[in-house]
Amino acid sequence: MGVPTYCCTSSAHQQSRSDRIGTPEGPKKYEDNCVKYRAVIFDLDGTLLDTLEDLADSLNRVLHHRGLPTHPTEAFRYFVGSGAAMLVSRALPLEKRNDELVAKCLEAFRKEYNRNWNNKTKPYKGVSELLDALTAKQIKMAILTNKPQHFADLCVQEFLSGWKFAKVLGQRDGVAMKPDPTGPREIARCLDIPSQEFVYLGDSDIDMRTAVAADMFPVGAMWGFRSEKELRESGAVKIIGHPMELLELF
Repeated sequence: MGVPTYCCTSSAHQQSRSDRIGTPEGPKKYEDNCVKYRAVIFDLDGTLLDTLEDLADSLNRVLHHRGLPTHPTEAFRYFVGSGAAMLVSRALPLEKRNDELVAKCLEAFRKEYNRNWNNKTKPYKGVSELLDALTAKQIKMAILTNKPQHFADLCVQEFLSGWKFAKVLGQRDGVAMKPDPTGPREIARCLDIPSQEFVYLGDSDIDMRTAVAADMFPVGAMWGFRSEKELRESGAVKIIGHPMELLELF
């Protein structure tokens, strides 16, 4: 299995200009934007990789083992996105949710997911072609996810090792997660590229808020876990229905 290359040592249809709307300040900020974008940051789960079934299956097994109610896979679209601990917390019944139970279920989930993270996970249709095209255009690429770093690395090595990512940042102890802009700013410093010259592609409100906070161009992925309404209300300036539509910005 190949290992993805990192350049830093530390860890549907086209949208018209009238569709490029986001938060109230979004149109003003990006209207007639003549910036030449030189880099892109991708979210991982729900953007590059469809990980939903493996996440749902793993956590449902933990819940079932403890005699707790399980959930349909689709429900996990709104459980994921804010890190593993929040995923577990959201899946627990409200009346039984407490710090001790969350901690125990989180530990069990990590073990279960470590055995089953690649059973059904796969890149979304069009992702390979997009990454090939961006590489050909010499656009720098990075990944920023709230998935624990260990699992982010596993997924990138397994499914995305054929492309060069400047940095792959997952959830790390002591480092603020998205939507805090610490991660994207770290990537911008690594590449020595101004934040304003980054496109940020993600599928959730967390991603759009991260992009806005980091002063990057926020693009919502309609093939992911969340709705177009959520993406627009949280700051998406452009919405795309297929990965290859991202090339319109480069």
